[in-house]
Amino acid sequence: MSDKRDYYEVLGVTKGVSEADLKKAYRKVAKKYHPDTNPGDKEAEEKFKEAAEAYAVLSDPEKRAKYDQYGHAAFEQGGGPGGFGGFDFSDMGDIFGDIFGDMFGGGSRQRQSNGPVKGANIKTTVRVSFTDAVFGTQTELELPLKDECTVCHGTGAQPGHQPETCSKCAGKGQVVYTSQSFFGTVQNVQTCPNCGGSGKIVKEKCPKCAGTGYTSSRKKIKVTIPAGIDNGQSVRIREKGEPGVNGGPRGDLLVEVNVSRHPIFQRQDMHIFSTVAISFAVATLGGDVKIPTVDGDVLYTVKPGTKTDTKVRLKGKGVPSLRNTQVRGDHYVTLVIQTPERLSAEAKEALRKFDELSGNTLHQHDDLATKSEKSEKKGKKKGFMDKMKEAFEDKE
Repeated sequence: MSDKRDYYEVLGVTKGVSEADLKKAYRKVAKKYHPDTNPGDKEAEEKFKEAAEAYAVLSDPEKRAKYDQYGHAAFEQGGGPGGFGGFDFSDMGDIFGDIFGDMFGGGSRQRQSNGPVKGANIKTTVRVSFTDAVFGTQTELELPLKDECTVCHGTGAQPGHQPETCSKCAGKGQVVYTSQSFFGTVQNVQTCPNCGGSGKIVKEKCPKCAGTGYTSSRKKIKVTIPAGIDNGQSVRIREKGEPGVNGGPRGDLLVEVNVSRHPIFQRQDMHIFSTVAISFAVATLGGDVKIPTVDGDVLYTVKPGTKTDTKVRLKGKGVPSLRNTQVRGDHYVTLVIQTPERLSAEAKEALRKFDELSGNTLHQHDDLATKSEKSEKKGKKKGFMDKMKEAFEDKE
């Protein structure tokens, strides 16, 4: 009887697993135990082989049906070549390539890299004020940008000469390295090291661009910062990046926006938060206060008897939405009662009169303080001098 583990167990799937989930499970196990990630680990190598064998059977509908009916016995009778209980894994390179692509050097499919390729994106940053981030603005950046060489027109070759087809990759831009693996012959496709994937070699280089096909110069680019942008978000400017390869389009310019802090306002998503101080008189009697907003000062009427830390909502005074500038968040204001630090004698006297009329809080504990003082005197221990004084008083 076979001592092999169940194929479904090896891949961590159930018997009714779909083809897509089976492939996903095999990819996970094979990646975990692949020899390239576990060099010199014999146990990992065996588990990798075991997973490959399991997938070879379960991915083939005919073999899977036989395995489901007879188990390992379906393939052990008569043995067979391949070293995996009678399986021939010479075609596993294709299976492995389909699942992993170029990962670990696997894959046998060649991809054309000498066709038109979009240029790389360029990233930069710009700093704007809090208000500019709320309402949007325009700014100008000066950056070094590459353009097609006016002498060689992007070929990189000296005038009168043309780039030659790369002899190493035969103009394909890729080279194929063949190696032997557990699956048989595996082809590893890599970018040609001689031509860098272009498929062409420039022998007589252009004197102006040194064979690159491009020249660099500083250019000014206008950047529109949209209303409502937040710190860390980016603005994309199409086709202001690196030039494309082999006639491909230019990349994009990605401008990351850094928003400066505001001395009064704080932002959370589309809402603005701030704190406004109000006097004791306004908090008690009510009155109008000026509240600074991004739109300017707003006059707000404070209700009589307002307590400190009261929250006020100014609807529609927040940050505009990036998608629709007509939609704005709100501005939330915390009202804090300000205690006066310096009062004139008249103001202090008026405040004492007010206190007498509104509860006499300044003297409400006077009787308690008197009792406490008497209690302290009564319970205080007599010192040596006190006792001497009492003795002389008794003699008299």
